[in-house]
Amino acid sequence: MTDLAPHGLHHVTAIASDPQRNADFYTRVLGLRLVKTTVNFDSPDRYHLYYGDEAGRPSTLLTFFPWPDIERGRQGTGLTTATAFAVPPDSMGWWQQHLAGHDVDLVEGPRDRETAGRDEEVLTLRDPDGLVIDLVAAPGDTRSGWDGAAGIPVEHAVRGLHSVTLTERELDPTASLLTGLLGMTGEGGGGRSRFAMGSDSPGTVLDVAATADDARGLQAGGTVHHVAFRAPDGETQERWRQQLVDAGLEVTPILDRQYFTSIYFREPGGVLFEIATDQPGFDVDEPLLELGRHLKLPPWLEPDREQIERSLPPLRLEDGGTVEGTA
Repeated sequence: MTDLAPHGLHHVTAIASDPQRNADFYTRVLGLRLVKTTVNFDSPDRYHLYYGDEAGRPSTLLTFFPWPDIERGRQGTGLTTATAFAVPPDSMGWWQQHLAGHDVDLVEGPRDRETAGRDEEVLTLRDPDGLVIDLVAAPGDTRSGWDGAAGIPVEHAVRGLHSVTLTERELDPTASLLTGLLGMTGEGGGGRSRFAMGSDSPGTVLDVAATADDARGLQAGGTVHHVAFRAPDGETQERWRQQLVDAGLEVTPILDRQYFTSIYFREPGGVLFEIATDQPGFDVDEPLLELGRHLKLPPWLEPDREQIERSLPPLRLEDGGTVEGTA
């Protein structure tokens, strides 16, 4: 058991193929803000793109590793199989029409879905790489989202992350970790179990669908790479790491991700989890008004900037400009 609990979802990171197509979809179609253009620190000839609200606040972030030649993944057990965003409850009709106008792959139109004995209105779509996105009607979510998106009325804007869904062959091992070492509370019902992170704030739930019949998923293009939970500060993160290690989990050292620090470990079903700090945030290396408009590198990669810039394709912004350092 732990005396700690996450403050909610921090971000979700997924795998894409073409970076420009990815940026166009998430800024123009879903109306998120590109809050950071950087590189995969472990493979700096590839982008790492962050999308979120105006400031890239924790619980609004979906990030991508685009790999242009990657094969298409396969949904199945051992993966995060859906990433859900919150939208205003009276916006479902607008979103259905908007997505249809952009020829988006709509998996299921607005419907009531039972989760832990409660009905939620959900619209399910796939992005250009096949990543499953749920839009969930979320009464009481007062977050503003990104209100600068062209063509997305403020009253319909995506508010931020709502939840993620894990698909597992067995519920109990994952549930034990979530309620024990991660301090969540859980309830089942309707074929999906829901785990809450301490409060009714937005972006604080995780769902688990358990099925022994599905094949194991293949993590590649169009699938989630990892799910990150919020730690308020580095001291809490260090305490959490020690408790996870003491429980016998293999946990990475604390890693500097420039905009937060991170630790990583796998839950029993195989999904990669991260615990990330809220600070220092995305305005640590560029002003709030210019987030995402410059190719930003951590200090240890700056000596290789010229080579890195040559290896990356140009990335056009929603307003027709190009990310500085990628042209």
